[in-house]
Amino acid sequence: MNPVSLPLPPLRRAAALVLLGALALGGAAGCSTAADSTPRTPQEQPQESSPTGTPTPTSASTATDVGWVQLMTPMNQQAVKLLTLAAARAAEPRVRDFAVRLRTGQEAELDRLRALLTRMGLPGTDVHAGHDMPGMVTVRDLEAARAAEGPAFDRLVLVQIRDHLRQSAQVSRSEITSGGRADARELAAALVTAREASLAELGRLPGAGRALG
Repeated sequence: MNPVSLPLPPLRRAAALVLLGALALGGAAGCSTAADSTPRTPQEQPQESSPTGTPTPTSASTATDVGWVQLMTPMNQQAVKLLTLAAARAAEPRVRDFAVRLRTGQEAELDRLRALLTRMGLPGTDVHAGHDMPGMVTVRDLEAARAAEGPAFDRLVLVQIRDHLRQSAQVSRSEITSGGRADARELAAALVTAREASLAELGRLPGAGRALG
């Protein structure tokens, strides 16, 4: 994510970069390749579940599903870290209250995202570690937040969380339209609804107009 003092990239371009990166990594994580496209006999077709009913790692999943869940999970994890700082240090009480409630919602989403990773047979490791993804709260962002105080801290939080909510909503909309798993699309739709509500509330917070331009 860009520092607050620098111009942010256009939202549509940034969202496209996020989705392309996610899908590329999703493919590396075990999605279809040229070899996978070879027609199979009925005996070779992958089964959607094991005899015990436990989903197999590739059960009805597409590259979009894999890329989306593997991106959204660390995005929420990093946002929770910043929201934890904001809940304790924001100068404006209404910003602190917003951070507390949003952190609770993001943590609840993380529980659902991790459960989805398990159902898809994917590891819980962060495949985006070290990547400077649009909308991702980075280590540098957290360091800047720890160094900031008062209204400057609040402005930094508002900008970073605004970007997180916008970008994650954009990528989740792509999952809704292009994903293959019904449970992933359902979760993506819930995330979009939550982010739209949070963005509306964030825009009404004291100092938001000045911080967000």
